[in-house]
Amino acid sequence: LQASPPDLYIERFNIALGQYMGALQSIVPLFIYMNKFYIETKLNRDLKDDLIKLFTEHVAEKHIYNLMPLLLEAQSTPFQITPSTMANIVKGLYTLRPEWVQMAPALFSKFIPNILPPAVESELQEYAAQDQKLQRELMQNGFTR
Repeated sequence: LQASPPDLYIERFNIALGQYMGALQSIVPLFIYMNKFYIETKLNRDLKDDLIKLFTEHVAEKHIYNLMPLLLEAQSTPFQITPSTMANIVKGLYTLRPEWVQMAPALFSKFIPNILPPAVESELQEYAAQDQKLQRELMQNGFTR
């Protein structure tokens, strides 16, 4: 990841995050006995939580400040990266550390429900204006209705 150029950084982070989370699905069941009878009972912890914490500390925390501006830039340009990649990364970051929502609440709210405060009836006109602005921007970028 450290050697990745900016145009491949998001994709490579998505691959690393996906591989790690996939590996967790295999590793944790292999050590279920140790987890249940040693880690949970003696240490009062959970193996999966510990492994997620390690990935967060050693990988995600080191890349979050490079990754977040790239995600925000990619979000402003439709389909710069695939929606599934964006969703995987945003949901993965939220799983790793929910506090990271504060860095870009609008980005996280597109993929995770109830991030932003609930809609208020008194602001319906403002919501409609935002939607119209988005539709105009999409039409200017070549998307039709």
